[in-house]
Amino acid sequence: MSVATSLIEDQPARIVPTPAETLYQFNESPLLARQNQQESNARSYPRRIPLALKRAKGIYVEDVEGRHFIDCLAGAGTLALGHNHAVVIEAIRQVLSDELPLHTLDLTTPVKDQFVQDLFGLLPPALAAEAKIQFCGPTGTDAVEAALKLVRTATGRSTVLSFQGGYHGMSQGALSLMGSLGPKKPLGALLSSGVQFMPYPYDYRCPFGLGGAQGVQVNLNYLENLLNDPEAGVQLPAAVIVEVVQGEGGVIPADLDWLRGVRRITEKAGVALIVDEIQSGFARTGKMFAFEHAGIIPDVVVMSKAIGGSLPLAVVVYRDWLDTWLPGAHAGTFRGNQMAMAAGSAVMRYLVEHKVCEHATAMGERLSGHLRILQRDFPHMGDIRGRGLMLGVELVDPSGAPDAQGHAPISAALAPLVQRECLKRGLILELGGRHGGVVRFLPPLVITAAEIDQVAGIFGRAMTAATASL
Repeated sequence: MSVATSLIEDQPARIVPTPAETLYQFNESPLLARQNQQESNARSYPRRIPLALKRAKGIYVEDVEGRHFIDCLAGAGTLALGHNHAVVIEAIRQVLSDELPLHTLDLTTPVKDQFVQDLFGLLPPALAAEAKIQFCGPTGTDAVEAALKLVRTATGRSTVLSFQGGYHGMSQGALSLMGSLGPKKPLGALLSSGVQFMPYPYDYRCPFGLGGAQGVQVNLNYLENLLNDPEAGVQLPAAVIVEVVQGEGGVIPADLDWLRGVRRITEKAGVALIVDEIQSGFARTGKMFAFEHAGIIPDVVVMSKAIGGSLPLAVVVYRDWLDTWLPGAHAGTFRGNQMAMAAGSAVMRYLVEHKVCEHATAMGERLSGHLRILQRDFPHMGDIRGRGLMLGVELVDPSGAPDAQGHAPISAALAPLVQRECLKRGLILELGGRHGGVVRFLPPLVITAAEIDQVAGIFGRAMTAATASL
């Protein structure tokens, strides 16, 4: 039995999507009208995806009007096994039927102990052998805050190096690490200081105008010089924090030689390396953790999203040399979510038993292949990139003036049109990257080959409609 077959048999899709040719129209329903009236102006997804959802199963969701959609957003990568997977539901039911404590702060339980053993069993052996874990408030941004406290306490230094295009959360400390200026402009000075931004190896739009191996080497030379030049103007940092694949920044995968170089440089300088795996972890990129593609061992790994099996949970795993902070240095009321730990354990075991890493690799290659065929007909598809089932298409204006590398400029106008045309055809996608010009694919990892083909077909028809309307 193939991996794809076993996945679909384990989780029969009880919601059958409407044929892709049906074009939905979106008028404001009473639920959406009340949401618009009563919810904060800070709400984001409903502005681009105006749906009121009622039911979900696998990769499909159904709205209150009975329309069906393929969900290639999947809780921004949270739903590794899709909506309401059988193993997740059973894990939650077992916790409830056994009358286990639902809330324990940081007191241990058999469920929590099993979760830690399952998680450590997924880590590379060299990291697992000296790993410590801190349970955080149930969001990735709180785990980032914990990581910042950890490295600053252990090193006695306060500066942190982050990267242009990075996204690490929306709290004050995590926000200071963000590359995007939009959320930061209204705030003026942030509460957290001491962040220095570095160029990320964005190959398609190399910050040095080079790209390829030359761009990678110049990037590493820049970092190494910054850490060793006494006239660089930057204090030796406590840490460097990096996403192996930038998600919100536009699905930009870091060059693997660059990652190995960053690890070598930081280790030599005595600087902790924090890897943010909040979106890229747990088989998303075809490895259990994205940093494994480069064969490196970080000092700190930040995890959330898929780790809770669709429920809120966040942790920091780190090497024991950093474990110098004092009791209570990082706390939070909701760090003992037993249902999330049980669901997370169930998901982790499923990922291993069903070889989901291999499946994500195969399905990612299949979707990339479809997209590259479409690229022949659409010069607006400037770059197709990513790893596994974390993929992005950077949309460009072919008539615009090329940059230093000869690439057409990003089309900020086309991406939302494509997103809207996909939604009309029953496909939920999100945007990201500079000027929101990258269409992102983050489907549940249980998506089948036939469903990949359907996603690609809808996207192709949406591209036809969107480019015709420019």
